[in-house]
Amino acid sequence: MAIVSSGSAGVAPEPHQRLVDPAPVPEEAAAEAPILREDSLRPRRLADYIGQSELKQVLGIAVEATQAREEALDHVLLYGPPGLGKTTMALVLAEELGVRCRITSAPALERPRDIVGLLVNLQPRELLFIDEIHRLNRVAEEILYPAMEDFRLDLTVGKGTTARTRSLPLAPFTLVGATTRAGSLSSPLRDRFGLIQRLEFYGLEDLQAIVQRAAGLLQLELDSAAALEVARRCRGTPRIANRLLRRVRDVAAVGGHGRVTAVLVHEALSLHRVDGRGLDASDRRLLQLLQDGYGGGPVGLDTLAAGLGEDPATLEAVVEPFLLQQGLLQRTPRGRVITEAGRAHLDAAA
Repeated sequence: MAIVSSGSAGVAPEPHQRLVDPAPVPEEAAAEAPILREDSLRPRRLADYIGQSELKQVLGIAVEATQAREEALDHVLLYGPPGLGKTTMALVLAEELGVRCRITSAPALERPRDIVGLLVNLQPRELLFIDEIHRLNRVAEEILYPAMEDFRLDLTVGKGTTARTRSLPLAPFTLVGATTRAGSLSSPLRDRFGLIQRLEFYGLEDLQAIVQRAAGLLQLELDSAAALEVARRCRGTPRIANRLLRRVRDVAAVGGHGRVTAVLVHEALSLHRVDGRGLDASDRRLLQLLQDGYGGGPVGLDTLAAGLGEDPATLEAVVEPFLLQQGLLQRTPRGRVITEAGRAHLDAAA
């Protein structure tokens, strides 16, 4: 399988990005081209892809049926939180089908000629992967409609009264779209995908297996208890698990540790202020301010953001989701409230 990248698969994060942020850091974003570092940890076949059993079953059947008919795979939409393996699954599909995967992102397709150039150069049955597909502009979407449905490219030639439409045939291809915001896709675009699948957060057992596999690829001797310790702190997200494992590897290398134990994992990640539940300093600051500064709440988002010196949008989109998911924080009509579980976590961390 050959891989061709156009633009960046993912948005470049801010320089102060947190270790437990599921968005890719700069080197990971470059790797999702993907040729570089993180790609070395990616599974290449469905059999090697850990977790997401229902997704693998559905796509495995689709791939087998498609190969038997010698057709292009139906268009696939993968959605779910960042860092769960949407780009990886697109590469796995291409590997299973024995075709090339061309990778781009919606923000890179600013002009009509950007997407037209990709479409006309696709070979039969190739995959075109568009990350953040919910960010496609209207013109790019309208070009995709006939391309996805009829493998046809409609181009307008000329202007004004002399304008005419010319249709060009395209090779049958598969569009794989990835998004963290499926609800933001327009209905006409969403309806053109034959397979729409959600990626879920990973369980501890699958995450432990992912960490152990990554440790083997990184040539790092890792106890099973150490792998479990990393899995507990990665917020159900393989990308974060791999990132934490690299930080543990750094500490092990500098300290001359031949084998990584659970104690070493705890020491290494404590240096980065990531606790046993995956919360970092920003998470705990929010909970601490709610508890000590505002008596547990309720507190409005703007007030909370001002107290933390954070942008309200960043607080709502980056810091709060995991705390809400873990039941440590609640949103009420009157504002944010720390839960009893949140208080208990702060007491345990003190």
